[in-house]
Amino acid sequence: MRSLTIRRAAARDADRLTSLVQGSGAYRGAYASMVSGYRVTAEYVTRHRVFTAVDAADRALGFYSLVLEPPELDLMFVADGARGSGVGRLLVEHMLDQAQEAGLGEVRVVSHPPAERFYRRLGAERVGTVAPSPPKVTWERPELRFVLA
Repeated sequence: MRSLTIRRAAARDADRLTSLVQGSGAYRGAYASMVSGYRVTAEYVTRHRVFTAVDAADRALGFYSLVLEPPELDLMFVADGARGSGVGRLLVEHMLDQAQEAGLGEVRVVSHPPAERFYRRLGAERVGTVAPSPPKVTWERPELRFVLA
């Protein structure tokens, strides 16, 4: 795996995080409506625990957003070119460390359906299904939980 650093995102990162979301190959085809027009704003980055994985040239390889109240992994994206390299696993491990440091007992994940196996491999348990919320989301999504020790 290439060299990477996970750091707290800054407001100035909002546009590149938006590019990761909108350029995600995982959201093409039937899932495109979910990210169409979606923006990660500077205000969002400032308000939540948003962390980004960057390489030695400071290129964003992925990011996540942990919302503390209620505890939820709100966003998690890995750049298409970095998928399969362990970036996602490192981001989830970092998120779980952040959640534990914040005193959380669990973290909810409403998963993109194709990502459910990824989260389950990392220890999340499926606890239900979230109904569609048209017009952007017209499919059911797995609801998962990471329980922290």
